[in-house]
Amino acid sequence: MKRNLIIRSITGLAFVAIVIGCVLWHPFSFGILFALFSGLTTWEFCSLMNKYQDCQLNRFITPIASVYLFGAIMAFNANIAGAEIFIPYLITLVYLLIVELYFPNNNVLMNWALTMMSQLYIALPFALLNTLAFISVKAGVVYNPMFVLGVFVFIWFGDSAAYGFGTWLGRHRLFPRISPKKSWEGCIAAIITAVVVSQIIAFYSQDFSENRLYNHLAWGGLALVVIGFGTWGDLVESLIKRKLGIKDSGKILPGHGGMLDRFDSSLLAIPMAVVYIYTINELLG
Repeated sequence: MKRNLIIRSITGLAFVAIVIGCVLWHPFSFGILFALFSGLTTWEFCSLMNKYQDCQLNRFITPIASVYLFGAIMAFNANIAGAEIFIPYLITLVYLLIVELYFPNNNVLMNWALTMMSQLYIALPFALLNTLAFISVKAGVVYNPMFVLGVFVFIWFGDSAAYGFGTWLGRHRLFPRISPKKSWEGCIAAIITAVVVSQIIAFYSQDFSENRLYNHLAWGGLALVVIGFGTWGDLVESLIKRKLGIKDSGKILPGHGGMLDRFDSSLLAIPMAVVYIYTINELLG
C-alpha cells in the first residue's frame, strides 16, 4: 500500500511538472505534448474497444487522425493555416467508413460507431485546448496558457480534495450504480477547493476582465463548470470500464493506470470550458 502510494505520488508529480512546463514554455511544446497525449489516449481507447464484441478498430490510422486534428485546429487558431488544413482529416474519416466495406466479417456497425466516438470523445476535446490557448486580439493572435492551466489545475486540486475528504468524511454515495466510492462530501470538497483556487488565480490574472469583481466571478464560474462536467467525465469513463469489466484503462502511468484514466475528467470539462469562456466573453463584451 505504502509503495503504491509512493509510486502514485512520484508519477503524479512528474506528470504535473511536465504538463505545466510544456504549457508555459512555448506554444510548440504545448502542441507537441497534447498532440502526443491525444494520440496515445485514442490508441488506448481503440485497444480497449477491440476487446469488446469482436470489434476491430484501426489502432494505427485512428490515433493519427486524432493527432492531425489537434495540429489542424492549432494551426487554424494560431492563424498559421486556413480551413483547408482540415481536408486531410475529413478524407481520413471517410476512409475509416469506406474501409469497413472490405471486411465483411467484422462487427461493422460497432466499428463505425466506436471509431467516430474516439474522435468525438477524445480527439475533439484535446483539439479544443487550442481554442483555450490561442486568443484573438486586435493585433492578431496571442498564446495565453492561463485558461489551459486553469482547467487542469481545477481538476487536479478538485480530484485531490475529493479523494481526501471523500475517504475521510464520505458517507453519502454520489452515483453508486457506476462509481460506488464517489461521495457527495468529496464532490462538495472538490467544488469548494476549485473555487478557492480560482480566486487565487483571478487575483493574479485578469484574463476575463479588467474589472476585478467580474474577473473573480468569471474565474469562479469556470471552476464550477470544470468540476461539474469533470465529475460527469469521470463517471462516463467509469461506466465504460464497468461495461468492459476492467479496473484501469491501461498501465502506461504507474500508479494511475492509463491515459484515459488520467484525462477522463478533462474530456467533458474542456469542451464545456470553451462554451463557458466564449459565452462570458460575449456577455462582458
